[in-house]
Amino acid sequence: MEKGKISAFQMAVVMYPTIISTAILLLPRISSQHAAQDFWLSPIWASAAGFLAVYLVYRLHRRYPQQTLIEYGEHILGPVFGKLLGFAYLFYLLHINAIILREYGEFVAGTFLRLTPLVVIIVCMVFVCMAAVRGGIEVLGRTAELFGPAVTILLIIIILLLLPELHPEYVLPIMDRGIGPSLKGAVAPMIWFSEFWLVSFFFPFLSDPQQALRWSMISVVTVALSMAITNLTALMVFGNMMQHLTYPVMSAAGYITVGGFFEHLESIVMVIWVAGTFLKVSTFYYALTLGTAQWLKLGDYRPLVLPLGWLLALFALWVSPNLIQLSYSMATTLPYYLMFFQLFLPAVLLLVAHFRQRGHQLPTGKHKPEAG
Repeated sequence: MEKGKISAFQMAVVMYPTIISTAILLLPRISSQHAAQDFWLSPIWASAAGFLAVYLVYRLHRRYPQQTLIEYGEHILGPVFGKLLGFAYLFYLLHINAIILREYGEFVAGTFLRLTPLVVIIVCMVFVCMAAVRGGIEVLGRTAELFGPAVTILLIIIILLLLPELHPEYVLPIMDRGIGPSLKGAVAPMIWFSEFWLVSFFFPFLSDPQQALRWSMISVVTVALSMAITNLTALMVFGNMMQHLTYPVMSAAGYITVGGFFEHLESIVMVIWVAGTFLKVSTFYYALTLGTAQWLKLGDYRPLVLPLGWLLALFALWVSPNLIQLSYSMATTLPYYLMFFQLFLPAVLLLVAHFRQRGHQLPTGKHKPEAG
Protein backbone atom coordinates (compact mmCIF):
# COMPACT_ATOMS: atom_id res chain seq x y z
CA MET A 1 0.00 0.00 0.00
CA GLU A 2 2.59 2.59 1.16
CA LYS A 3 6.20 1.59 0.58
CA GLY A 4 7.82 4.88 1.58
CA LYS A 5 9.49 5.72 4.89
CA ILE A 6 10.15 8.97 6.73
CA SER A 7 12.09 9.73 9.89
CA ALA A 8 10.48 10.72 13.19
CA PHE A 9 12.07 14.14 12.77
CA GLN A 10 10.39 14.56 9.36
CA MET A 11 7.07 13.59 10.94
CA ALA A 12 7.53 16.29 13.58
CA VAL A 13 8.39 18.82 10.87
CA VAL A 14 5.23 17.85 8.97
CA MET A 15 3.05 18.34 12.05
CA TYR A 16 4.46 21.73 13.09
CA PRO A 17 3.25 23.80 10.09
CA THR A 18 0.18 21.57 9.84
CA ILE A 19 -0.96 22.86 13.24
CA ILE A 20 0.57 26.32 13.49
CA SER A 21 -0.24 27.82 10.08
CA THR A 22 -3.99 28.14 10.56
CA ALA A 23 -3.84 28.50 14.34
CA ILE A 24 -1.87 31.77 14.39
CA LEU A 25 -4.42 33.50 12.17
CA LEU A 26 -7.72 32.25 13.59
CA LEU A 27 -7.11 31.49 17.27
CA PRO A 28 -6.02 34.87 18.69
CA ARG A 29 -9.43 36.46 18.16
CA ILE A 30 -11.39 33.38 19.27
CA SER A 31 -9.38 32.90 22.47
CA SER A 32 -9.33 36.61 23.34
CA GLN A 33 -13.14 36.70 23.35
CA HIS A 34 -13.11 34.31 26.32
CA ALA A 35 -9.83 35.11 28.07
CA ALA A 36 -9.30 38.86 27.41
CA GLN A 37 -5.64 39.78 28.00
CA ASP A 38 -4.88 36.28 29.36
CA PHE A 39 -5.54 34.56 26.03
CA TRP A 40 -1.80 34.19 25.38
CA LEU A 41 -1.76 31.60 28.20
CA SER A 42 -4.51 29.52 26.59
CA PRO A 43 -2.23 27.55 24.19
CA ILE A 44 -0.12 26.44 27.15
CA TRP A 45 -3.13 24.85 28.86
CA ALA A 46 -4.50 23.56 25.54
CA SER A 47 -1.25 21.75 24.76
CA ALA A 48 -2.36 19.07 27.23
CA ALA A 49 -4.73 17.88 24.49
CA GLY A 50 -1.77 17.48 22.13
CA PHE A 51 0.25 15.47 24.65
CA LEU A 52 -2.77 13.28 25.37
CA ALA A 53 -3.52 12.69 21.67
CA VAL A 54 0.08 11.66 21.00
CA TYR A 55 0.18 9.39 24.06
CA LEU A 56 -3.07 7.62 23.13
CA VAL A 57 -2.16 6.86 19.51
CA TYR A 58 1.40 5.91 20.49
CA ARG A 59 0.09 3.33 22.97
CA LEU A 60 -2.19 1.98 20.25
CA HIS A 61 0.73 1.93 17.82
CA ARG A 62 2.78 -0.14 20.27
CA ARG A 63 0.02 -2.77 20.23
CA TYR A 64 -0.45 -2.67 16.44
CA PRO A 65 2.88 -1.36 15.08
CA GLN A 66 2.24 -1.99 11.37
CA GLN A 67 -1.30 -0.61 11.22
CA THR A 68 -3.10 2.73 11.16
CA LEU A 69 -6.18 3.54 13.22
CA ILE A 70 -8.45 2.50 10.34
CA GLU A 71 -6.91 -0.98 10.36
CA TYR A 72 -6.54 -1.74 14.05
CA GLY A 73 -10.03 -0.41 14.75
CA GLU A 74 -11.35 -3.63 13.18
CA HIS A 75 -9.04 -5.78 15.30
CA ILE A 76 -10.18 -4.07 18.48
CA LEU A 77 -13.93 -3.71 17.83
CA GLY A 78 -14.52 -6.55 15.38
CA PRO A 79 -15.35 -6.42 11.66
CA VAL A 80 -18.78 -4.75 11.95
CA PHE A 81 -18.17 -2.06 14.57
CA GLY A 82 -14.61 -1.61 13.32
CA LYS A 83 -15.91 -0.87 9.81
CA LEU A 84 -18.45 1.59 11.19
CA LEU A 85 -15.74 3.33 13.20
CA GLY A 86 -13.49 3.48 10.14
CA PHE A 87 -16.26 5.01 8.03
CA ALA A 88 -16.94 7.61 10.73
CA TYR A 89 -13.26 8.55 10.79
CA LEU A 90 -13.13 8.84 7.01
CA PHE A 91 -16.11 11.19 7.03
CA TYR A 92 -14.45 13.19 9.80
CA LEU A 93 -11.23 13.49 7.76
CA LEU A 94 -13.23 14.67 4.75
CA HIS A 95 -15.22 17.14 6.85
CA ILE A 96 -12.31 18.68 8.77
CA ASN A 97 -10.22 19.01 5.61
CA ALA A 98 -13.14 20.75 3.90
CA ILE A 99 -13.27 23.21 6.82
CA ILE A 100 -9.52 23.86 6.49
CA LEU A 101 -9.89 24.48 2.76
CA ARG A 102 -12.81 26.83 3.33
CA GLU A 103 -10.82 28.79 5.93
CA TYR A 104 -8.00 29.13 3.42
CA GLY A 105 -10.33 30.17 0.60
CA GLU A 106 -12.14 32.76 2.71
CA PHE A 107 -8.85 34.25 3.90
CA VAL A 108 -7.31 34.55 0.43
CA ALA A 109 -10.51 35.80 -1.19
CA GLY A 110 -11.20 38.28 1.60
CA THR A 111 -7.73 39.80 1.93
CA PHE A 112 -5.80 39.41 -1.33
CA LEU A 113 -7.78 38.05 -4.29
CA ARG A 114 -11.08 39.83 -3.78
CA LEU A 115 -12.19 39.48 -7.43
CA THR A 116 -11.31 35.79 -7.71
CA PRO A 117 -14.20 33.33 -7.20
CA LEU A 118 -13.90 31.21 -4.07
CA VAL A 119 -14.26 28.00 -6.07
CA VAL A 120 -11.17 28.83 -8.15
CA ILE A 121 -9.02 29.39 -5.05
CA ILE A 122 -10.16 26.13 -3.44
CA VAL A 123 -9.83 23.98 -6.58
CA CYS A 124 -6.32 25.30 -7.29
CA MET A 125 -5.18 24.33 -3.79
CA VAL A 126 -6.73 20.86 -4.13
CA PHE A 127 -4.91 20.25 -7.42
CA VAL A 128 -1.56 21.23 -5.90
CA CYS A 129 -2.18 18.95 -2.91
CA MET A 130 -3.10 16.09 -5.25
CA ALA A 131 0.46 16.03 -6.56
CA ALA A 132 1.90 15.80 -3.05
CA VAL A 133 -0.52 13.07 -1.97
CA ARG A 134 0.13 10.96 -5.08
CA GLY A 135 3.84 11.22 -4.33
CA GLY A 136 3.30 9.49 -1.00
CA ILE A 137 4.59 9.93 2.51
CA GLU A 138 8.21 10.56 1.45
CA VAL A 139 7.15 13.52 -0.70
CA LEU A 140 5.19 14.92 2.25
CA GLY A 141 8.23 14.55 4.50
CA ARG A 142 10.61 16.25 2.07
CA THR A 143 8.14 19.02 1.31
CA ALA A 144 7.75 19.68 5.03
CA GLU A 145 11.53 19.91 5.40
CA LEU A 146 11.43 22.66 2.78
CA PHE A 147 8.36 24.61 3.94
CA GLY A 148 8.48 23.94 7.69
CA PRO A 149 11.65 25.94 8.41
CA ALA A 150 10.48 28.66 6.00
CA VAL A 151 7.23 29.08 7.96
CA THR A 152 9.18 29.27 11.23
CA ILE A 153 11.72 31.80 9.93
CA LEU A 154 9.04 34.07 8.45
CA LEU A 155 7.08 33.97 11.72
CA ILE A 156 10.21 34.95 13.66
CA ILE A 157 10.89 37.80 11.21
CA ILE A 158 7.40 39.23 11.76
CA ILE A 159 7.76 39.08 15.55
CA LEU A 160 11.21 40.72 15.49
CA LEU A 161 10.07 43.52 13.18
CA LEU A 162 7.11 44.20 15.47
CA LEU A 163 9.31 44.80 18.54
CA PRO A 164 9.17 48.64 18.23
CA GLU A 165 5.35 48.49 18.20
CA LEU A 166 4.95 46.40 21.35
CA HIS A 167 3.29 47.73 24.51
CA PRO A 168 4.07 45.33 27.39
CA GLU A 169 1.58 47.14 29.64
CA TYR A 170 -1.27 45.65 27.56
CA VAL A 171 -0.49 42.26 29.12
CA LEU A 172 -1.29 43.47 32.64
CA PRO A 173 -2.95 42.52 34.87
CA ILE A 174 -2.16 38.84 34.45
CA MET A 175 -4.93 36.48 35.60
CA ASP A 176 -6.70 39.19 37.58
CA ARG A 177 -9.87 37.05 37.34
CA GLY A 178 -8.04 33.84 38.13
CA ILE A 179 -7.12 31.01 35.82
CA GLY A 180 -10.71 30.43 34.66
CA PRO A 181 -10.83 32.80 31.65
CA SER A 182 -7.57 31.49 30.17
CA LEU A 183 -8.83 27.92 30.61
CA LYS A 184 -12.06 28.85 28.84
CA GLY A 185 -10.00 30.39 26.06
CA ALA A 186 -8.10 27.10 25.76
CA VAL A 187 -11.14 25.19 24.47
CA ALA A 188 -10.74 26.33 20.85
CA PRO A 189 -6.93 25.77 20.73
CA MET A 190 -7.55 22.22 21.94
CA ILE A 191 -9.00 21.52 18.48
CA TRP A 192 -5.65 22.24 16.89
CA PHE A 193 -3.58 20.40 19.49
CA SER A 194 -5.74 17.28 19.39
CA GLU A 195 -5.05 17.13 15.63
CA PHE A 196 -1.76 15.54 16.66
CA TRP A 197 -3.67 12.24 16.60
CA LEU A 198 -2.82 12.31 12.86
CA VAL A 199 0.62 10.94 13.71
CA SER A 200 -1.17 7.57 13.92
CA PHE A 201 -1.03 7.56 10.09
CA PHE A 202 2.74 8.19 10.16
CA PHE A 203 3.88 5.84 12.94
CA PRO A 204 3.70 2.63 10.81
CA PHE A 205 5.97 4.20 8.17
CA LEU A 206 8.78 5.57 10.33
CA SER A 207 12.36 4.51 9.64
CA ASP A 208 13.18 5.06 13.34
CA PRO A 209 10.01 4.14 15.27
CA GLN A 210 11.87 4.22 18.59
CA GLN A 211 12.02 8.03 18.21
CA ALA A 212 8.30 8.41 17.45
CA LEU A 213 7.12 9.49 20.91
CA ARG A 214 10.07 11.82 21.53
CA TRP A 215 9.74 13.81 18.32
CA SER A 216 5.95 13.92 18.55
CA MET A 217 6.17 15.49 22.01
CA ILE A 218 8.84 17.94 20.84
CA SER A 219 6.50 19.02 18.05
CA VAL A 220 3.68 19.63 20.57
CA VAL A 221 5.97 21.77 22.75
CA THR A 222 7.18 23.78 19.75
CA VAL A 223 3.64 24.47 18.58
CA ALA A 224 2.55 25.54 22.09
CA LEU A 225 5.45 27.97 22.46
CA SER A 226 4.94 29.39 18.96
CA MET A 227 1.23 29.97 19.57
CA ALA A 228 1.83 31.55 22.99
CA ILE A 229 4.52 33.90 21.66
CA THR A 230 2.42 34.86 18.63
CA ASN A 231 -0.62 35.56 20.82
CA LEU A 232 1.50 37.58 23.24
CA THR A 233 2.93 39.65 20.38
CA ALA A 234 -0.53 40.37 18.95
CA LEU A 235 -1.78 41.32 22.42
CA MET A 236 1.08 43.78 22.97
CA VAL A 237 0.29 45.42 19.62
CA PHE A 238 -3.50 45.74 19.88
CA GLY A 239 -4.48 45.29 23.53
CA ASN A 240 -8.26 45.15 23.99
CA MET A 241 -8.83 45.75 20.26
CA MET A 242 -7.94 42.09 19.65
CA GLN A 243 -11.54 40.92 19.94
CA HIS A 244 -12.64 43.10 17.03
CA LEU A 245 -10.01 41.92 14.50
CA THR A 246 -10.68 38.94 12.24
CA TYR A 247 -6.98 38.23 11.57
CA PRO A 248 -4.92 39.95 14.31
CA VAL A 249 -1.56 38.64 13.08
CA MET A 250 -2.31 39.89 9.57
CA SER A 251 -3.31 43.28 10.97
CA ALA A 252 -0.16 43.39 13.11
CA ALA A 253 2.02 42.79 10.04
CA GLY A 254 0.53 45.96 8.57
CA TYR A 255 2.09 47.95 11.42
CA ILE A 256 5.63 47.01 10.41
CA THR A 257 7.76 49.88 9.11
CA VAL A 258 11.53 49.71 8.61
CA GLY A 259 13.35 52.75 7.29
CA GLY A 260 10.22 54.30 5.87
CA PHE A 261 10.17 52.03 2.80
CA PHE A 262 10.02 48.46 4.16
CA GLU A 263 6.42 48.30 5.36
CA HIS A 264 3.00 46.59 5.10
CA LEU A 265 4.37 43.05 5.22
CA GLU A 266 1.01 41.29 5.05
CA SER A 267 2.45 39.28 2.16
CA ILE A 268 4.70 37.44 4.64
CA VAL A 269 1.62 36.27 6.54
CA MET A 270 0.13 35.25 3.20
CA VAL A 271 3.18 33.09 2.46
CA ILE A 272 2.96 31.44 5.90
CA TRP A 273 -0.75 30.78 5.43
CA VAL A 274 -0.46 29.33 1.90
CA ALA A 275 2.60 27.16 2.63
CA GLY A 276 1.19 25.92 5.92
CA THR A 277 -2.27 25.28 4.50
CA PHE A 278 -0.75 23.32 1.63
CA LEU A 279 0.97 21.02 4.13
CA LYS A 280 -2.09 20.80 6.36
CA VAL A 281 -4.52 19.96 3.56
CA SER A 282 -2.03 17.50 2.06
CA THR A 283 -1.58 15.74 5.41
CA PHE A 284 -5.32 15.32 6.02
CA TYR A 285 -5.83 14.47 2.34
CA TYR A 286 -3.15 11.77 2.54
CA ALA A 287 -4.74 10.29 5.68
CA LEU A 288 -8.13 10.31 3.95
CA THR A 289 -6.94 8.53 0.79
CA LEU A 290 -4.74 6.03 2.63
CA GLY A 291 -7.48 5.32 5.18
CA THR A 292 -10.14 4.89 2.47
CA ALA A 293 -7.94 2.42 0.59
CA GLN A 294 -7.33 0.46 3.80
CA TRP A 295 -11.04 0.52 4.64
CA LEU A 296 -11.88 -0.83 1.15
CA LYS A 297 -8.98 -3.35 1.28
CA LEU A 298 -7.40 -1.93 -1.88
CA GLY A 299 -3.82 -2.59 -2.88
CA ASP A 300 -3.03 1.05 -3.73
CA TYR A 301 -4.47 4.36 -2.56
CA ARG A 302 -3.40 6.43 -5.57
CA PRO A 303 -6.48 5.72 -7.76
CA LEU A 304 -8.56 7.38 -5.02
CA VAL A 305 -6.61 10.66 -5.03
CA LEU A 306 -8.52 12.31 -7.89
CA PRO A 307 -12.12 11.38 -6.94
CA LEU A 308 -11.56 12.20 -3.28
CA GLY A 309 -9.99 15.50 -4.31
CA TRP A 310 -13.11 16.54 -6.19
CA LEU A 311 -15.29 15.44 -3.28
CA LEU A 312 -13.09 17.47 -0.94
CA ALA A 313 -13.49 20.61 -3.07
CA LEU A 314 -17.28 20.19 -3.13
CA PHE A 315 -17.42 19.73 0.65
CA ALA A 316 -15.30 22.84 1.15
CA LEU A 317 -17.87 24.92 -0.74
CA TRP A 318 -20.79 23.30 1.09
CA VAL A 319 -19.45 23.18 4.66
CA SER A 320 -20.45 26.72 5.71
CA PRO A 321 -22.34 29.65 4.15
CA ASN A 322 -19.71 32.23 5.17
CA LEU A 323 -16.70 32.92 7.37
CA ILE A 324 -18.80 34.37 10.22
CA GLN A 325 -20.80 31.15 10.59
CA LEU A 326 -17.63 29.10 10.34
CA SER A 327 -15.89 31.12 13.06
CA TYR A 328 -18.97 30.87 15.30
CA SER A 329 -19.10 27.08 14.98
CA MET A 330 -15.36 26.87 15.69
CA ALA A 331 -15.89 28.73 18.95
CA THR A 332 -18.99 26.78 20.05
CA THR A 333 -19.87 23.29 18.77
CA LEU A 334 -16.91 22.33 16.58
CA PRO A 335 -14.41 21.80 19.44
CA TYR A 336 -16.54 19.07 20.99
CA TYR A 337 -17.26 17.36 17.67
CA LEU A 338 -13.58 17.30 16.70
CA MET A 339 -12.28 16.29 20.12
CA PHE A 340 -14.74 13.39 20.08
CA PHE A 341 -12.80 11.94 17.14
CA GLN A 342 -9.36 13.22 18.05
CA LEU A 343 -9.29 12.34 21.76
CA PHE A 344 -12.36 10.47 23.01
CA LEU A 345 -12.51 7.66 20.42
CA PRO A 346 -8.75 6.89 20.54
CA ALA A 347 -9.08 6.70 24.35
CA VAL A 348 -12.02 4.28 23.99
CA LEU A 349 -10.05 2.15 21.51
CA LEU A 350 -7.08 1.96 23.86
CA LEU A 351 -9.33 1.06 26.79
CA VAL A 352 -11.12 -1.70 24.85
CA ALA A 353 -7.81 -3.05 23.53
CA HIS A 354 -6.44 -3.14 27.07
CA PHE A 355 -9.39 -5.06 28.50
CA ARG A 356 -9.53 -7.45 25.54
CA GLN A 357 -5.87 -8.28 26.08
CA ARG A 358 -6.48 -8.84 29.79
CA GLY A 359 -9.44 -11.04 28.89
CA HIS A 360 -7.07 -13.36 27.02
CA GLN A 361 -4.85 -13.79 30.07
CA LEU A 362 -5.16 -15.73 33.30
CA PRO A 363 -4.70 -13.92 36.64
CA THR A 364 -1.15 -15.33 36.70
CA GLY A 365 -0.43 -13.51 33.46
CA LYS A 366 -0.48 -16.71 31.35
CA HIS A 367 -2.64 -16.90 28.26
CA LYS A 368 -5.77 -18.99 28.39
CA PRO A 369 -5.37 -22.31 26.60
CA GLU A 370 -6.92 -22.55 23.16
CA ALA A 371 -10.35 -24.24 23.17
CA GLY A 372 -10.28 -27.77 21.79
